[in-house]
Amino acid sequence: MESEEGVVYNVVNLTKLFPIKSGFFASLFGKEKNVHAVNDVNFTIGEGEILGMVGESGCGKTTCGRCLVRLETPTEGHMYFGGKDIAGLKGRELKSFRRDVQMVFQDPYESLNPRFNVYTTVSEPLVVHGVGESAEERDDMVAKALEYAELKPPEEFMYRFPHELSGGQRQRVAIARTLVLRPRFIVADEPVSMLDVSIRAGIMNLMLSLRERYKIPFLFISHDVSVTRYMSHRIAVMYLGYIVELGDTESVIKDPLHPYTEALLSAVPVPDPAMKHGRVKIKGDLPSPIDMPPGCVFHPRCLYRKDICDKETPQFKEARPGHYALCHFAGELTIQRPDDEEIFEVGGCEYCKATIKKGMSYAKCDCNKLYHESCAGQLDECPICKKKLQVEE
Repeated sequence: MESEEGVVYNVVNLTKLFPIKSGFFASLFGKEKNVHAVNDVNFTIGEGEILGMVGESGCGKTTCGRCLVRLETPTEGHMYFGGKDIAGLKGRELKSFRRDVQMVFQDPYESLNPRFNVYTTVSEPLVVHGVGESAEERDDMVAKALEYAELKPPEEFMYRFPHELSGGQRQRVAIARTLVLRPRFIVADEPVSMLDVSIRAGIMNLMLSLRERYKIPFLFISHDVSVTRYMSHRIAVMYLGYIVELGDTESVIKDPLHPYTEALLSAVPVPDPAMKHGRVKIKGDLPSPIDMPPGCVFHPRCLYRKDICDKETPQFKEARPGHYALCHFAGELTIQRPDDEEIFEVGGCEYCKATIKKGMSYAKCDCNKLYHESCAGQLDECPICKKKLQVEE
């Protein structure tokens, strides 16, 4: 299959099942059971694009990412990387593919070998793939990778061990390890969830700068919608192994099509203690990934459920241009938008940095900066573009 122009990864009908080991008699006479980790997933990732993947714990996000770097072998489906199906690769071909893709794992405390110093950790991929003609050349490649990961000067970090580094520095070492081979694609599996809030922004901005510098596409996996929104061009929402919604980040956040996305967004906390924030209370518990419900997988918990939902499996359809949903009634339901819609719609005051909520009077200048009406009265003109501030309703 030829790769579409600008598409680095094309995933078609990806399915991953994990067989459940049963007892002797059950294996002879019982029906074979599987955990449905990933089900019939389809998406593409373009050059320099970050695709965010969100969903609750156990929905299949990490398994999907592991399949993309072939740490797991797909049960069914195709994964076209550069036009070549890598789903069934073995031996030397698989090793060659793994040089082009890398993964940043969730926990830097577990993903780094405590017996390896930083130099050994970062240089190991070079040794495994036979990159670098001499020790001096590898030393230079390791130093550059550490600099790209903003561990400067690299000489100060090369011979430290993981226990001598902070959590943020450990994750930067993990990122340097992925960069040393100059990969064409990276899976970042919740790379900031184990880090303190104070250092998350630094790691996220580092990944964004790497994407900008090298045009490396990412699959960014997270359960945090706000972090994913900050990082991604598009968002895929997963539920029980299925992608139930896929679209541009702002389109998914501001105007969701699927009832599960509606519930997921309503759980995002609002940074305003005075604001009442309602929750979409989906009913019931998460169904078992072993005994999947018939019809739509979300119908046991859906507030908009109709007769067809538990009988027929919906199609993953394009309800709006570039915006897909796995729902019989995508685009027809009146989905409740987040209660904090006004924060998304207007923005923050450039002067006092407080939120400008929907319905408030505010001023706007030629450089598109926003100001509360009271702040605009104190300033009269924008301190950036020096133009007179015009109050808008």
